[in-house]
Amino acid sequence: MLEIKNLSKSFGSKKAVSDLSLELENGKILGFIGHNGAGKTTTIRMIVGALIPDSGEIVIGGINLKKDPIACKKIMAYIPDNPNLYEHLTGIQYLNFIANIFQIDKSTREERIKKTAERFGIEKNLGDLISSYSHGMKQKLALTSAFIHQPKLLVLDEPFVGLDPKASHELKAMMKELCKEGSAIFFSTHVLEVAEKLCDEVAIIKDGKLITSGSMKKILKDKSLEELFMEQEK
Repeated sequence: MLEIKNLSKSFGSKKAVSDLSLELENGKILGFIGHNGAGKTTTIRMIVGALIPDSGEIVIGGINLKKDPIACKKIMAYIPDNPNLYEHLTGIQYLNFIANIFQIDKSTREERIKKTAERFGIEKNLGDLISSYSHGMKQKLALTSAFIHQPKLLVLDEPFVGLDPKASHELKAMMKELCKEGSAIFFSTHVLEVAEKLCDEVAIIKDGKLITSGSMKKILKDKSLEELFMEQEK
């Protein structure tokens, strides 16, 4: 579903991402791990087309992102670590706006919005202005919007920040359900315990360079993800 080939990006003299290559198959969840400033968000922003790489190639569902970005974005959903929502809209207006972009019919969107909003516990707040939402509620609304068109590739940057325990539990369950339907998920997190239990694959980045990647079981062997990460950080 996702192929990253020799991806590089610099900001002035700083090499944010250097010659990074990764693959993610359908039905898999990949945890993208690294310290602050390691290059995680820069990589994610290139994957979703928000940043143009200096070199390298990104292929999503067999489609080259550079050659056909719209086709790639039609099958993808992206939630950044601090999503900016249209706060002058109500929650339901925002979700319908997203559904319109992806051309989701009325009955399908109503069913998916109701189901997801109930699971995140925000169904009673959808008539309120987004400006009145707490940080956690905004995160739940953004995540709800990501599931509306059942993306083939879901890209999340620190999705568990600001979520209460119940919402975190529901998100993990929904991520697994989406992958069972054949989608792939690429997400960054600092919560290593969650990544270890949730992910099929792991990739660790340090100073813009990929230092290890592969199946969680193969990479960890008899170690915890925290132990492996701390070893790589030395």
